[in-house]
Amino acid sequence: MTPHDLAIIGAGPAGMAAAIEARAQGLSVLVVDENPAPGGQVFRAAEAAAADPAPGPDIAPGLPLIAAFRAAGVDYRPATTLWHLDPDAGVLSLATDAASQEVAARRVLLATGAQERPVPIPGWTLPGVMSAGAAQILLKSAGAVPSGRIVLAGQGPLAWLLAVQLARAGAAPLVLETRRTSVAAAAMRAGAGLLAGHGMLRKGLALMAEARRHGVRVVRGVRGLRAEGEGSVARVAWDGGSAPCDTLLLHEGVIPATHVSRAIGLDHAWDAAQACWRPVADEFGASSHPRVAVAGDGAGIGGWEAAAAAGRLAGLDAARRAGALAEDAFAARIAAPLATRRAALALRPFLDALYAPPPEVLAPADATIACRCEEVTAGAIRRAAALGATGPNQLKAYLRCGMGPCQGRMCAPTVAALIAEVRGLAPAAVPPLRPRAPYKPVSVALLAGSAESLQQPDA
Repeated sequence: MTPHDLAIIGAGPAGMAAAIEARAQGLSVLVVDENPAPGGQVFRAAEAAAADPAPGPDIAPGLPLIAAFRAAGVDYRPATTLWHLDPDAGVLSLATDAASQEVAARRVLLATGAQERPVPIPGWTLPGVMSAGAAQILLKSAGAVPSGRIVLAGQGPLAWLLAVQLARAGAAPLVLETRRTSVAAAAMRAGAGLLAGHGMLRKGLALMAEARRHGVRVVRGVRGLRAEGEGSVARVAWDGGSAPCDTLLLHEGVIPATHVSRAIGLDHAWDAAQACWRPVADEFGASSHPRVAVAGDGAGIGGWEAAAAAGRLAGLDAARRAGALAEDAFAARIAAPLATRRAALALRPFLDALYAPPPEVLAPADATIACRCEEVTAGAIRRAAALGATGPNQLKAYLRCGMGPCQGRMCAPTVAALIAEVRGLAPAAVPPLRPRAPYKPVSVALLAGSAESLQQPDA
């Protein structure tokens, strides 16, 4: 098995930018992505949806990056899932609909992006309740919008973006904003970053203005959010109000997708500003493992422009480590992406402070289901923590949280917050869940077929 110089997991802005830079320096590059086309979450289906007036204006900036990626000569494998990674040997186990196979790489870059923070509220398992990101995926990939009365509840830039995109498609939602931090308080925390990030701030204000022009109604200061209905969501209620609802979209920001980085044992640090764990990495994405790097939102939420710059830096660093780029050339080439990333991250302190998740999202009420796969309530988790469960990994001896199909993607942050609350610990004192391979569900038939093919004698 001839190894690639660099294997990249994810074809979002970070993964594509890294691949382009590494290929430009002559490295052999493999890019593995679960999606059928490049773009990641932010530019999902960008090539197909560019003409759609709802998401089109927002995905247009990604088209040049996608075009450059397709022209770079990368070994690109869409619709392919990484289900196991041996970082010491540099061996990746990949699965498609047809088969599983192993490939090797001298260096691996995790560009797995972000995932939405779970929003466990009463009734969130009712049919008709979904995440804002899921609705945006349907809009971009199929041009589909929910029918009937739509309520978008939560906070953050994505919530405003989706509200505008749905409004452009003729389905303006009612927005229930759960933000608790005032603009003035967030601005004080941001300091000089507010001025440095004025360009991105203007974009956000323009988005809010467009929402108003489309007639999007906003209820601010929402507390006690809950979905109600028999068999499916029929209304959404909050302290002091309610509204009929056929589709409820929830969003409380995004956090790094660290499933693979935690599974392979990379060092992680608690990010107090974003209330989540993130891999420990240097300015070029190098992690605690000598073969593995991390770039993009999977290393800390920063947005697509910061992710693309981080990907460029990781690709250049891979070329330097492979001996394809001399130190003086490396120093010259990193100046531009370093500056781009600094500018793109300037507004992050303001956004992180403004859209900090409310306490009831991190640690919901006892009756609320926290683990959707196994239908475990927050109260059951609190009782297990009181009995002695010290972290999400130990909790598996008490309950099945983290052992369902999602392997903790949807419940691990909530489980850890509940344990911290009960045991009187800071969030950083509760270690994150350690997932195990396979990272995504794969069939026994697929694995058996792969093993059989490996045993076949050469013709």
